[in-house]
Amino acid sequence: MSRPMHVSDSIEVAADPITIYREVADPSRMGRWSPENQGTAEPSRGPLGVGDEFVGRNRRGPGRWSTACTVIAAEPGERFGFRVHRIGLRSPLLRGSIATWTYTFEPVGEGRTRVTETWQDDRTGWSDAWAARFDKLVTRGSTFDTFQAGNIRRTLARLKADLEG
Repeated sequence: MSRPMHVSDSIEVAADPITIYREVADPSRMGRWSPENQGTAEPSRGPLGVGDEFVGRNRRGPGRWSTACTVIAAEPGERFGFRVHRIGLRSPLLRGSIATWTYTFEPVGEGRTRVTETWQDDRTGWSDAWAARFDKLVTRGSTFDTFQAGNIRRTLARLKADLEG
């Protein structure tokens, strides 16, 4: 049986799609919502465009690492996405297909938006057995699809609370 290669979840937020897009499309702000990502190594540049690169700072328990990312979708009020293509401890030096993150914004009523966050595992060259062993080691017992499902739920709930608060 092949491993799940993507996970997504949605939440309705009492804000318009453009407002939410502007927040999410500025990766320096992600640390406000994500249980793992702490924002970017650079100061805020505002919403990023296709081809823009940024370095994400991450923390899981005592572990810390950096990722190099490139924006692959930037459609204001509709979709924002980026591909993670390098990883490292202090500096993202190790190249490889790691993951793609996408956020979509769908109006669902007056001043309300359904935000969907999707994680895609880009480690297509990894065997399922090797990926499962690696995932369980670095997540303390889960596969990445299960682990990321929890992260996505928490991120979306925090985004909603922040933007509605």
